[in-house]
Amino acid sequence: MIRRLTLAPLCAALLLAAAGARATPLPQLWEAAQAHAPVLHSARAARLAGQSRSDQARALWRPDLVIGAAAGYADASSLTRGAQFAAPGFGSTGGVRFETDVSHARSGNWSLVLMQPLYSPQRSARQQLLEISAASAELQWQAARQNLMLHLAEAYFALALAEESLHVLRRQQQAVERILTETRDRFELGDLPVTDTHEAHARAEAVRAQVLAAETELDLRRNALADLTGIRLADGEARLPQALRQTPQTAPLDDWQARAAQHNPQWLLMEQQVAAAAREAARHGPLDDARLDLVARVGSEHLSGDGRGGSAANHGREAWAGVQFTLPLSTSGLRSAQQREALHLLDQARADRDLLRQQIDQRMRSAWLGLTTGSARVQALQAGAEASLAQLEATRLGLEAGDRSTLDLLNAENAHAAARLALDEARVQLLLHRLQLDALAGGLDEGALAWAWAQAR
Repeated sequence: MIRRLTLAPLCAALLLAAAGARATPLPQLWEAAQAHAPVLHSARAARLAGQSRSDQARALWRPDLVIGAAAGYADASSLTRGAQFAAPGFGSTGGVRFETDVSHARSGNWSLVLMQPLYSPQRSARQQLLEISAASAELQWQAARQNLMLHLAEAYFALALAEESLHVLRRQQQAVERILTETRDRFELGDLPVTDTHEAHARAEAVRAQVLAAETELDLRRNALADLTGIRLADGEARLPQALRQTPQTAPLDDWQARAAQHNPQWLLMEQQVAAAAREAARHGPLDDARLDLVARVGSEHLSGDGRGGSAANHGREAWAGVQFTLPLSTSGLRSAQQREALHLLDQARADRDLLRQQIDQRMRSAWLGLTTGSARVQALQAGAEASLAQLEATRLGLEAGDRSTLDLLNAENAHAAARLALDEARVQLLLHRLQLDALAGGLDEGALAWAWAQAR
């Protein structure tokens, strides 16, 4: 085995070490994603809007102060018959007629009204709906943040896997082309039949097609990660979780499901939507439009111009304080129609909640099973990769001794490449299953991302 050690493997090892030295840390990419990803910008804006809804809810029961003013021209006339007039020194007179008439008069008025709500079911309902909306915006922010973190990890390791797949295929291509050259040389010497050259050429073209497809896949994966982070990683900057060789410690499935019921942002968000639908359905009763307000009002009105009796003017002032009660007696069927709509929307929200719970349980069970069985799968694939390498070495020796054909060597090369890629894929899936469980339980954070990066170091 020492005689087989050449300069090429040493160079390859040095190149891989150099690539690992300049690998971009996953936590660093997360910082970039938070500043770059449009989906998080949208969620951040929605979160800030939700915080303003909390202020709106508190402001609903604060007093309103309204000022009004108007100026213009008006005509005014009034006629009173049968009035009774009495004044000191004039006695009392009945059947008196009063008449006023003003044309093209200058008119103006102003008012200042202070209104403090005391009782209003509609305001109470609006307050609760605004508070629910504010809480929902916070949950949407948490869900968007964890989804982005999970998508970042998936995109990062998908890029690393695409790079490794391309490297393996290129090494396989080099091996196949070398075998093709040797086969042609031996055919020219009469040592091999022409069918071996055809088989080697067909395999070389097949591997070449796979390499082209892998290059396209790698470019797509690199662009997908760049879309999330704004950083385009060069070849070798993404790492596979080579350090992950056994299943991370995990709790029973029931514990994960209990965590999801308490902390999963999407589930909590759906609970908020059901609560909002229930409150909306309850605010269309016959007395829900009633309101009682404490009102203070001051104002003045002025009218001056010329009439049939000469110049005329009218001035009025008002100052009033008290309580004011209003209750619409009929809405012509609008309230009952709104209530029916709200009840149906409540049924829909409850059904959507039940559907989401099923989906979360299914995804959690899938991730949990993938995690609990992943260690045995990784170990089996590790043994399979080692066995395929031993088979490849044995096939090479057999070909040199004449006991194996070129096709046997090509098949061994292909089997070893497939075994290595399957092992890498299994390790990536094992790591992602753990991150998926954390996300479903509402616990995916920077600590979990740092753990994932540690597996790739």
